[in-house]
Amino acid sequence: MLRFRLALAALICFTSSDVSLADGLLADGLLADGLLADGLLADGLLADGPNTEPTTSAAAPSTNSLVMPPFHALADKTPLKLAWDAHSREDHQRWREAFHAKMIKLLGRMPESVPFEVKWAERKDFDGFVRHKVYVRSEELYWSPAYYFVPHSRQGKAPAIVCLHGHSGIYPYIGECDEKEQKKTKELSLDYAVYLAEHGYVTIAPVIRGWNETSAFEDARRSCRRVTMDAFLVGTTPMGLRCWDAMRLIDFLQSREEVDSDRIGVAGLSGGGTLAMYLPILDERVKLAMAGGAFSSYRSSIYAVPHCICNCLPHIMEWGEMSDVLALQAPRPLLLINGIKDDIVPIVPAREGYGYLAQVYQLLGAQENLDADFFDGPHAWSNNKTLSFLEKHFGTDK
Repeated sequence: MLRFRLALAALICFTSSDVSLADGLLADGLLADGLLADGLLADGLLADGPNTEPTTSAAAPSTNSLVMPPFHALADKTPLKLAWDAHSREDHQRWREAFHAKMIKLLGRMPESVPFEVKWAERKDFDGFVRHKVYVRSEELYWSPAYYFVPHSRQGKAPAIVCLHGHSGIYPYIGECDEKEQKKTKELSLDYAVYLAEHGYVTIAPVIRGWNETSAFEDARRSCRRVTMDAFLVGTTPMGLRCWDAMRLIDFLQSREEVDSDRIGVAGLSGGGTLAMYLPILDERVKLAMAGGAFSSYRSSIYAVPHCICNCLPHIMEWGEMSDVLALQAPRPLLLINGIKDDIVPIVPAREGYGYLAQVYQLLGAQENLDADFFDGPHAWSNNKTLSFLEKHFGTDK
């Protein structure tokens, strides 16, 4: 009966042009009586009308309807279960074993190994180096594209650096871009793979999985959201998969006669800098790391500031902070590169984390292996210290 009366009311109010019919029904009480009987008039639906506020109301309680305050509160209540707090080298080793095992799990399951294969696609000669385009088989159905730089000046076996790009895609990082992007490349020093090759180091710059020619579904430049969603749903992570690809490129580097297999490092900016923090955890062949525009704290950066979803590592804030993650690299040489005006990677937590890492390296007697370049600039790379750092720990040619 209620449904019938509401339908009749709607018909009269919105479709009937016969005003006398509506007036008559209301005058006869057919609508009002029935709706009162069903309790609708008493609730104010007809008395106040459908688009008006109630005539009387209690004072609204103090409320919060924003999403971030409860998340901030949740983070404040989430203790770090495996934060570094060692007082001896034995303490550190026990902590490292536990946290390393946890990080392996957090980075997700890895693809099945496949036999080593490489395809050579192109060669370009430049004044200081030759650049090859290669495809290295990473898993059964995926080949990792990469640009391989071999300096003309090398003598014998040279150190090699895996250079990981950020969220501008590969082309600004190898100098293959239009005039506008070239300006950005120079201002932000994005072409560190080129720069290091010009100074005698073999470098390899992969197209990060989900970017440029490897992208799908979203746009022609990247598909980080697709990669992240699918990875999470099948128990892995974009960070883990991208590190896996880098590990296959290290296989390639070790196969090359011009590369000294004992002197392989990693460099990366932004999303590539984040990968540079994780790759040495998965691969002990990485003897040195330079992480730019990435190191701060999860709490102040990725958790609090808008970032691409691919930077998220599920559950990490239950177990440790970025400084704990980097402590797993110790005592291997580590250079942190941060612009003090970086608006997405806050500098204050970076300085605090660096102080924390200094304690780790000091405990291990390796203070000389830790360095930082906190330069006056934005979210960018800096070569203020890269060459001196590499010369100190790798040299150039043997």
